[in-house]
Amino acid sequence: MKGLLVFGRSGQVATELSRLAPEARFIGRDAADLSDASCLAGLIASEQPTAIINAAAHTAVDRAESEPELAHAINAEAPFVMARAAAKLSVPFLHISTDYVFDGSGERPWAETDPTGPLGVYGASKLAGERGVAHAGGQWAVLRTSWVFSAHGANFVKTMMRLGAEREELRVVADQHGGPTPAAAIASACLEMVAAMHADPAKGGIYHFAGAPDTSWAGFAREIIDQVGIPCRISEIATSDYPTPARRPGNSRLDCRAITRDFGIERPDWRTGLTKVLTELRK
Repeated sequence: MKGLLVFGRSGQVATELSRLAPEARFIGRDAADLSDASCLAGLIASEQPTAIINAAAHTAVDRAESEPELAHAINAEAPFVMARAAAKLSVPFLHISTDYVFDGSGERPWAETDPTGPLGVYGASKLAGERGVAHAGGQWAVLRTSWVFSAHGANFVKTMMRLGAEREELRVVADQHGGPTPAAAIASACLEMVAAMHADPAKGGIYHFAGAPDTSWAGFAREIIDQVGIPCRISEIATSDYPTPARRPGNSRLDCRAITRDFGIERPDWRTGLTKVLTELRK
């Protein structure tokens, strides 16, 4: 899309967006410090974009517990300023969010209308960002996703490959469930949504998008090890056996029917996406 402005440049989704939309303008940390949102409105006004995607975030879930002010600045204050600037230009704004806005209870997939209840600083900061975007006015959309993976940056796939090659056994959490999501599929969904929003000013709101079928981290790890062909055994453990500074939601399943209904975007098969990622990593 001509005139597309993307915040984020080196992250997993931003990297995939740059492949699908090389003509877009990508804003990295060197051009905009998202911890200081005061610079964003002027930057956006000077760029005069036709649409904006925010693919940048403070995603260090555990570290956020010890730096809540920074997480809030990047995940809440910056998106609000972006959305307000987009509203002033009357252009669509799309913000990427997370399953961590929910408390992870139960087993039913979370719908967009379900009550939120983040368990930690990261989820709370992302939820505040969603609310800021919604209150900024204009045409906006929030895309909640989960368990993102790609051939870029640090992620679960690359960690399992590295550790699996070093060890005979990996102990992986089996009581957290969700949908692993290829970053490439998220990038594609973002571009489809923005194009549709540009064509129809009535489109927008909160949507869920995650890979299918739902699985556990142990199930995800087992598929990675099987596809790579590493002789490593995956042993299932409970969340309580792997304590972390930030609590993780046990149920990260997302009901993705709304994005299919409104935009025609189907859930991607993460196993197919994994095959493509592993092929790229081998190269």
